[in-house]
Amino acid sequence: MSTLYIECKMGVAGDMLSAALLELCENRDDVVKRLENMGVPGVTYSLTKSEKCGIIGSHLEVKVNGEEEISEDVDGMYHDHDHEHHHDHDHEHDHHYDHDHDHHHHHVHRSMKDIEDIVNTLTTDAIVKKDILNVYKLIAEAEGKVHGKDVSEIHFHEVGSMDAVADIAATCLIMRILNPDNVVASPIHVGSGQVKCAHGILPVPAPATAYILSGVPSYSADIRGELCTPTGAALIKYFAKGFGPQPVMSVDKIGYGMGRKDFPQANCVRAMLGGESASTDTIVELVCNLDDMTPEAIGFATEQLMDEGAADVFTTPIGMKKNRPGTMLTVLCKESLKEEFVKKIFKYTTTIGIRESICNRYILNREEKVVHTKDGDIRVKQVSGYGVSREKREYEDLAKIARENGRGL
Repeated sequence: MSTLYIECKMGVAGDMLSAALLELCENRDDVVKRLENMGVPGVTYSLTKSEKCGIIGSHLEVKVNGEEEISEDVDGMYHDHDHEHHHDHDHEHDHHYDHDHDHHHHHVHRSMKDIEDIVNTLTTDAIVKKDILNVYKLIAEAEGKVHGKDVSEIHFHEVGSMDAVADIAATCLIMRILNPDNVVASPIHVGSGQVKCAHGILPVPAPATAYILSGVPSYSADIRGELCTPTGAALIKYFAKGFGPQPVMSVDKIGYGMGRKDFPQANCVRAMLGGESASTDTIVELVCNLDDMTPEAIGFATEQLMDEGAADVFTTPIGMKKNRPGTMLTVLCKESLKEEFVKKIFKYTTTIGIRESICNRYILNREEKVVHTKDGDIRVKQVSGYGVSREKREYEDLAKIARENGRGL
């Protein structure tokens, strides 16, 4: 099972993500040709090398009618916040408002219908077209929520520009080429401070970005500026099936997608592709049948065996010879402890024979964290692997709080 992990410690933008993913591909030149053959109107692609903080990565350069769109710096008191309509990263023009404002003479305002018409003309698989439109729908829904308009009334500005269409189309196509079984992303660093745009001065993340990120782990840290664009947020939200730290995996390839600006930290999206490490082990299963012990005695035996280090102990009701109801006791332990637990079973039960089996076991990776609440600390077990990730609060901690506060579990 292949896993793609996307690290967004310096935010995420469409061209940074597509460049990082492109670095994971076997034959990058062929992939770039496939991007161009999609036929995004007037668009050409080229992959160039870029260095940030001594790390070599790639930048996916998109030209529209022979020109790469790079916005000018915003003058004035908010210049230091670096909101250049490409969100501190690149050429990606991501603020998309439903009104006119002068920025570049070649920018046009496109509706969702206009985007659909462009996408439907692309020479690519239907699933890729569907992905592109679904990403745009996430952005349109966010804009509609922010501006109080129906999705059909939303007109994209920068996100509707052809280079933004090209970035989204590139990411969607490369995702389908890589075709990972599982996609996990880190929490997204959104940056901090304020940005100046057509609507005035807005907090970071911008309102549409914040709405897209609802339900997605994100955080603001010490970098001044807007690090996560609406396009980047929508792509991550659409493709990622889980969020958190890097899962246990055997990494085969690493890609770096670089932004344009320089920060104290490397301005990049890092993508890692590999297989999940096979989490398996062996365990000994010791089994005996009991027909002459009381329930109290069996209960005492199971408690002692667990307290003394068994991996698990459980009982199964069985029918024995002469139609006697009985209990089958099963003890799981590490192979190195087998002899010790054979002695313990004879010590705590009345059995005169024990069966042994060596079992191969598939296990999920296990971690534990502590959640601090106003009622007290609660341990949380986290498990992951084989395409699943879940967590569960520790019963004893919940029960303790419930008893102390006279509440239900």
